[in-house]
Amino acid sequence: MMTPRNPATARSVLLNQLVALLAICQLTPVYAEPIKFQEQIAPILVSRCLQCHQGSDLQGGLNLTDLSSLMQGGDSGAAIVAGSATKSLLWERVRSDEMPPDNPLTNHEKAAIEQWIEEGAVWEGSPIDLFSITTDQRAGRDWWSLQPLQKVEPPSFDSGWTRNSIDQFIYQNLLAKQIEPSTEADRRTLIRRLTYDLIGLPPTPREVEIFTQDTSDNAYEKLVDRLLNSPHYGERWGRHWLDVVHFGESNGFEYNQPRNNAWPYRNWVINSLNDDMPYDEFVRQQIAGDILAPDSGGTIAVACLVTGPHNTTKPSNDTMRKTMRQDEMEDMVGMVNQAFLGMTTNCARCHDHKFDPISSSDYYSMVSALAGVEFGERDIPLDPNTVQKAKQLKAQINELTLTLNTLEQEARDAVVRQQVEEANPNSGPQPIAAWNFQADLSDQIGELDVTLFGTAKRDTQGLVLDGMTAFARTERLTQPLSEKTLEAWVRVEDLNQQGGGVISVQSSDGVVFDAIVFAEREPKRWMAGSNGFSRYESFAASNETDPKNLIHIAITYAADGKISGYRNGFPYGNSYTKNLVTFAAESSEVVLGLRHGVEAGGNRMFRGTIAQARLYDRVLSAEEVAASAQSNGIHVVTEAELVAQLTPRKRDKRVQLIQQIKQTHEMLKGIENNSVWTALSIPAATVNVLVRGNVLREGDVVSPRGLSAIQIIESDFGLKPDAAEQDRRLQLARWITDPNNPLFSRVIVNRIWHYHFGIGMVSTPNDFGFNGGKPTHPLLLDWLASELQENQWSLKHLHRLIVTSATYRQASKMNSKAAAIDSENRYLWRKTPTRLEGEALRDSLLAIAGKLDPRIGGKGYRDMKEYKYKGSHFYDPIPQNQPEQFRRTIYRFSPRGAKRTMLDTFDCPDPSTLTPQRAETTTPLQSLALMNNEFVLEMAQATAKDLETHQTSPKDQVRELIRRAYSREAEQQEIERAVPFIQKHGLSAYCRVVFNSNELLYVR
Repeated sequence: MMTPRNPATARSVLLNQLVALLAICQLTPVYAEPIKFQEQIAPILVSRCLQCHQGSDLQGGLNLTDLSSLMQGGDSGAAIVAGSATKSLLWERVRSDEMPPDNPLTNHEKAAIEQWIEEGAVWEGSPIDLFSITTDQRAGRDWWSLQPLQKVEPPSFDSGWTRNSIDQFIYQNLLAKQIEPSTEADRRTLIRRLTYDLIGLPPTPREVEIFTQDTSDNAYEKLVDRLLNSPHYGERWGRHWLDVVHFGESNGFEYNQPRNNAWPYRNWVINSLNDDMPYDEFVRQQIAGDILAPDSGGTIAVACLVTGPHNTTKPSNDTMRKTMRQDEMEDMVGMVNQAFLGMTTNCARCHDHKFDPISSSDYYSMVSALAGVEFGERDIPLDPNTVQKAKQLKAQINELTLTLNTLEQEARDAVVRQQVEEANPNSGPQPIAAWNFQADLSDQIGELDVTLFGTAKRDTQGLVLDGMTAFARTERLTQPLSEKTLEAWVRVEDLNQQGGGVISVQSSDGVVFDAIVFAEREPKRWMAGSNGFSRYESFAASNETDPKNLIHIAITYAADGKISGYRNGFPYGNSYTKNLVTFAAESSEVVLGLRHGVEAGGNRMFRGTIAQARLYDRVLSAEEVAASAQSNGIHVVTEAELVAQLTPRKRDKRVQLIQQIKQTHEMLKGIENNSVWTALSIPAATVNVLVRGNVLREGDVVSPRGLSAIQIIESDFGLKPDAAEQDRRLQLARWITDPNNPLFSRVIVNRIWHYHFGIGMVSTPNDFGFNGGKPTHPLLLDWLASELQENQWSLKHLHRLIVTSATYRQASKMNSKAAAIDSENRYLWRKTPTRLEGEALRDSLLAIAGKLDPRIGGKGYRDMKEYKYKGSHFYDPIPQNQPEQFRRTIYRFSPRGAKRTMLDTFDCPDPSTLTPQRAETTTPLQSLALMNNEFVLEMAQATAKDLETHQTSPKDQVRELIRRAYSREAEQQEIERAVPFIQKHGLSAYCRVVFNSNELLYVR
C-alpha cells in the first residue's frame, strides 16, 4: 500500500526539478546569431583559461592559444570535437565546473563555449595569448598606460580662477564634481611652500620680507626662477631621485662593506639636475653613460645600475653562485623598469606576470640587456679644469698649514722650554699622532686612540703582543697621508719570528699599507713592508741581536719615493727609491702588532712589546730621528699643553684654521678622487629563460630587448643573444628613452606631480600596471608628458608650469563640503599640507640655528662610527656636533642597515629598497625626538646662542625665532606666553618647543 505524499514534500520536489530544468536550459545555446570568436570566445579564454594553459608550463599539457593545439589536446587526449559539444572533453570539464577549478565559468560563458563548439569551433585570426586584452583580472597590451600619448588640447573656458593650462584641466574636473577650488594662499605661505618644495629649506626672514614687499606683477614668477636657479634645487630633487633608485653607500647583506667611493654618483645627480640636463639624456647616461659620455661624467652616471645591494659572500657551490647573481639581476632589472617605466617586472622571473602583460621571456630579455653589468670600482681620468682646481686647493692648504704651524710653533716652544727647565730632556720633533702604551691607549696628540683586539694587552711595559691573535687598531685618519715617518720603541721577544708588523698605516680593508716589519724576507732584519712588496728593497743592514732592550726603529717615506731606515737614531743600511702612495682620510688607519689586514692570522703577527709609537706627516731628517731616539719618546707636546699656551683669540683662530684645512682637504679629496663605485662592464653571457626561476632549468635562449607589451615602439633591439655588452645597454637606453615610449614621459611627469602635491595623478609612482592606481586626470597627464617633450625634456620647465598654476597656489584651508565629496583631495580643491621629510627637518634646524654649511658637492660627512666584528661591518651613531657634520643631509654617508636616530623616526627609508613614495607616520617617538634628541638639543642651544647674540630682549628673540621657523610675524599672544616661559626655563627650552610644533613640521 502506498503512503500518501506530504503536500509540502511534493512541492519541494517539484521546485527542485524546476531549478534543475532552468539550469539545463541556461546551458543550451542562447545566442540568436552565430558566435564571434574574437568578441565572445577569445576574451573568455584569455581571462579564465590561459593563466594555466599557455607558455612553457602547461597545466595538463593543454595549450589553448591556437586551434591546432586545442584540437590536439593535452595529457587526456583531444580537447574538442568540432560540431559536437557532448563529445568534446573541454566542454565536459567546463560543464562540470572542473575547469577552471577555483572559479567556474558563469552559465552565460558556458553557453557561449557550447554554442561555439556546436557551430564548428571556428577560430578567427592568429593565436591568442594571455596578454592580448585587458580583463577584470589582469591588464593586456591594451592597458591605458601602454597606449600612445593622447593629443590633447586644454579645455577652453574662462573661469576667472585659472592661471595656465593645468588649471583648465583641474577646474573642468572640479566642476564635474560640483566643487569650487580654494582661493590663493597668502604670500608668506606661498614663499614657505615654494622654497621647501624647490630647494628643501626654509626661506630666510630677509627673503620673506623682500617677497612680501614686492608689488610687481611678476613677483611670484621671479621667486620661482630664483629658486629653480639655486644650487640647492639639485640637492632637494636629487634626494627624491636617490630614493627612487635606492642609492646606498654599503653593500648590505652579511658583511655590509662600505662603498667609500659611491658619493660621486650622488654629486652627478645633483649637478645634472642643477644644469637642467634633458631628462631623456639624464636617463640615457645612467644606463649607458660610460659608452655615450665617458669623459664628461658618464662613467659616474652608470653607478645608477649598481646602487642596490651586492652580496660579496661567494659560496663554493656553483648553483648558489648563479642564484645569487640572479638575485642581483632581479634587483637591477626591477629598479630600471620601475624607476624609468613604472612597471613591476620582478615576479616574471619565475612565471609570466600575474597581472601585467609581461612574460618570463620579456623579463629575461631585459636581464640579457643588463647581463654585462658588474658591481665594483673604476678609475676615471681628471679633466683639465679639475686638475687646475686641485692645484689651487693644494696651494690653499699649504698656505693655511703654514699659518697654523706658525701659530702653534710659539706655543710648542714655550712648552718645550718649560720641559727643559723642569727636566732638561732632549725634545724631539712633533708628530701628528703619538702613543705612550706604558701609560694608556690614547693618542697624545689627536684623535687616533687605540682599540685592542685578540689577546693584546697593555701593562707598564707597553703594548704586549703574543704573535698569534694580539693586535691593536686606531680610529680612522682624519687627514690624508702621503709623505710620512713611522717610529716605534719596541722590544723583540722572538728573533726567529718571520714577518710581524710593528706599526703600519693601511687602507681600511688592509690591502694597501706601509709598515715597519721584522724579518719577513730577511731573517732578523728590519724592512719597509708594503702591499705585494711594491715598496720593498733590502736595507742591506745588520741582523737584529737584542731581544731584551727597547730598540728605536724609524722608517721615512719621502715625496720623491725615497725610503730610509733608522735604528736607535742611526741610519739602518742603505736608502732606496720606490713609488709613494697616499692614504685617504676616513678610509685609512694605523694598526700595531699586525703587518696588515683586518683580522689576525699567519706570519703577519708581531711578538714583542711596543712601548711607544709615533706617526709624522713629513719626513724627519737624520738629525730629527736622532733627537727623537735620544728623547726616549717621553716628551711630546700634547694637545692640552699646546692649547694652554694659546690666548683665547689664538685658540679661536687655530680652531678656524684647522676647520678650513679639513674642509679644503675634503674638497680636494672630492674632486681629485679618481676611483668611483660604478657599473663595471664584463663580457655578457648568453641568457636563457629560467623555468620557475630555477637556475638548473634553462629554457629558451633570449636576445636582449625591451618589453613587448609596449607595442608602439619596436622592442626588438636587432641584437643576437651573444651581442657585445656595450651594444646591449646602449640599445636598452635608446629604447627606454624613445619619445614614442608612452611610459617614459608619463612616469616622470607623475613623479614630479607626486612630490609637489603629496600624491600623483597615478597614486603608485612605480606601478602603472593593473595593480597600480589609474590616473585621476588622464588627459592632463598626457598633456604634461607632451609638454615635457616639446620643451626639450626640461624638468625645470615642468616645475615652473606646475608651481605657477592656480592649482598649486591654492590655500590649504579645509572645506567640509568639498571633503565630503573628495576626502583625499585627489581632484585638488585645495593644497594638501605636507609634512617635512626627516632630511628637510634636520636641514631646517641647522638653518634656523645659523649652523648650516651650504657647500655644494664633494665628499659627504659621517654621523656614525664604523667598526668590524667577525668580518661584518657595523655602523653606530655618533654625536653630530662637529662643523663638518653640519652639511645638508643629502651629503650624509648612508650605509644600509645603519641606525639614524631622528631620521629613522621621521620615516627616512633604508636604502635597501626602492622608495617611490615615503611613509608618513605620526608617533609619540617623533615628539620625544624633537624634545630630547642630542642633535635637537645641540641645535636648540645653538639657536638660542645666536638669537641672544643679535637680539637683546626676549620679545625680539621670540619674534626672530618665529620668523625663522614659521616665515611669519609673531602674534602678540605668542610673545606674551613665550616671555615668561623663557624667563623661567631659558631660551633654549623655548627653541625646543618651536622645533616640536606642527607649524614647523608641516608645510601648508
